[in-house]
Amino acid sequence: MPRSMTDLGKILVVFGLTLAIIGSFLILFPKTHFFGKLPGDIYIKKGNFSFYFPIVTCIIISLILTIIFSIFFRK
Repeated sequence: MPRSMTDLGKILVVFGLTLAIIGSFLILFPKTHFFGKLPGDIYIKKGNFSFYFPIVTCIIISLILTIIFSIFFRK
């Protein structure tokens, strides 16, 4: 929880930069589909039913965000 407006400003800047980097990557490499189709992601299709859970993709995104936040928010 932010303690002051300065902390809130830092959080918003980090989120904005993260979104800008991800957006730039998606614009520059539109045909790269490695996120969401990694080995270990669960995909089940039976008849009219399909279930998809990108567990490995979620873990990788979590690791990347943890590294980014630990760099920006060291105490």
